[in-house]
Amino acid sequence: MRIVLDDLTAPAVRDLIAEHLDEMHATSPAESVHALPLAALESPDVTVWSAWDGDEVLGCGALKELDAAHGEIKSMRTREAARGRGVGASILQTILAEAVERGYRRVSLETGSEEHFAPARRLYARHGFVECPPFGDYTDDPLSVFMTRELTGA
Repeated sequence: MRIVLDDLTAPAVRDLIAEHLDEMHATSPAESVHALPLAALESPDVTVWSAWDGDEVLGCGALKELDAAHGEIKSMRTREAARGRGVGASILQTILAEAVERGYRRVSLETGSEEHFAPARRLYARHGFVECPPFGDYTDDPLSVFMTRELTGA
C-alpha cells in the first residue's frame, strides 16, 4: 500500500469521494452531514491523500487548516473491500505527521454518533483522540461526535 498526496483528478478517487458522500447522506439527515463535496476538497486550505494498491484506490483522507495551530480531519474513507487492512490507520498517521510538520498544536474531527460510525470512533480513539465540544463552525448535534487530539512535536 502506498499513500500519496492527491490532486483529485483520478476517476477512482473522485468515485470514492462520491461513494463517501452518498453513504453519509444515506445514513444521516442532510443537516447532520458534514462531509465535504469534491469542490470543497479542492480548496487551497485542504490537502488530500489517497491510499493505493497498484492501480486500485483503497481509501482517502484530508486535512483542512482551520487556523495556524489547528487542523481538521475530513473525508476519511476506506473502500469496503479494503476494510480491516490498516488503510484508515495509515492515512490517519500520514495526516497526523503532516499536521505536526505544519506546526499545528491540535487536530480535531467530527464523525457520526450512530452505530454505523462506531468503527471510525474506535480508530480515532486508538490514535489518541478524545471527545470534545463542537469546534470551528460546528454546533451541538445529537448525531455528531466531536473529537480532538493535542499534538506533540508541534
